[in-house]
Amino acid sequence: MKFSKKTALGLLFSLTLIVAGCGQKSASDTSAAPTGALVPAETETAKLNVQVSFYPMYEFTKNVAGDLADVHTLVPAGMEPHDWEPTPQDIASIEKADVLVYNGAGMESWIDQVTGSLSNTSLIQVEASKGINLLEGGEHDHHHEDSEATEHDHDHDHGIEATTEEHDHDHDHADEATTEEHVHDHDAEAEAGHDHDHGGLDPHVWLSPALAVKEVRNIEAGLAQASPEHAEQFKQNADAYVAQLESLDQDFKAAVTDSKRKDFITQHAAFGYLAQEYGLQQVPIAGLSPEQEPSAAQMASVIDFAKEHQVKTIFFETLVSSKVSETIAGEVGAKTAVLNPIEGLTEEEIAAGMDYISVMRKNLEALELALNE
Repeated sequence: MKFSKKTALGLLFSLTLIVAGCGQKSASDTSAAPTGALVPAETETAKLNVQVSFYPMYEFTKNVAGDLADVHTLVPAGMEPHDWEPTPQDIASIEKADVLVYNGAGMESWIDQVTGSLSNTSLIQVEASKGINLLEGGEHDHHHEDSEATEHDHDHDHGIEATTEEHDHDHDHADEATTEEHVHDHDAEAEAGHDHDHGGLDPHVWLSPALAVKEVRNIEAGLAQASPEHAEQFKQNADAYVAQLESLDQDFKAAVTDSKRKDFITQHAAFGYLAQEYGLQQVPIAGLSPEQEPSAAQMASVIDFAKEHQVKTIFFETLVSSKVSETIAGEVGAKTAVLNPIEGLTEEEIAAGMDYISVMRKNLEALELALNE
């Protein structure tokens, strides 16, 4: 994160703490009640206030929480989340929350600075990707097929924690042969100007239905910690949703097992986990962030790959410009189609009642067609 942006955020955090501190009151605060008014006592049915970072976290959390929580998404609909930064109002909302759910793995570049500024010591933080083997950026694309996987085992235990715990940002990196410990100093990376490179890790865990199951289970555990009396209901809700994800996972496996080809070209490197799960090879035009402009050499490499392998479809996505994908498609005589990274829904998708499951099924249809051309 560049110095000027970091400084500005710091000032916003300070202002937000003052505002939130003055305006925050607990559910049992009766100071605003008129004299003689009956103030209802807190009950076991009081809903949790849950803030989530962006759309997939909303979908997973809402399906686990059901009617037992009010779930609010920080990143607005239709906005690409990689470059999003919280406003003072967003930080105030987090300050008042019972639970904060975020993906982690560097997706939310703002998370450590924001949570470190909070005074809400009872906030439960749920890092949905905790415990998942993370990929290094660029791994399993056609340039870096032999990269190692990274085990996402944080010493600071952000999977489920209160803000009173000390945040230590060491990540354990492991493969089948050896385990080496690397320290990711996120603050140093931010000062160096790496605003949205995710610390070298691929955060797009949710695009593998099998790994989405693990994220759902982490969210279930966090909600149960925040409201132990509803733990059984959270488990039942999670079980029902996991059954849908497992069915989706099986459909992906069946669709790609006997496909004619195993490679696909996509707009940015969002589908590494999906490719790894189903034995496919993604060929990304750009890097982990869709805002990254590919170099002339990268463009030429992808064009050469498409020609050599007779690729007939170049995928683009919904929240960013399709211009680069269309350029490559024009160069090689291919068509374009949507492969949605589900980083957010458009207004049209919301109006049509789309959700994670239905968008992933559309992805499956598009991918199955492209792999059998």
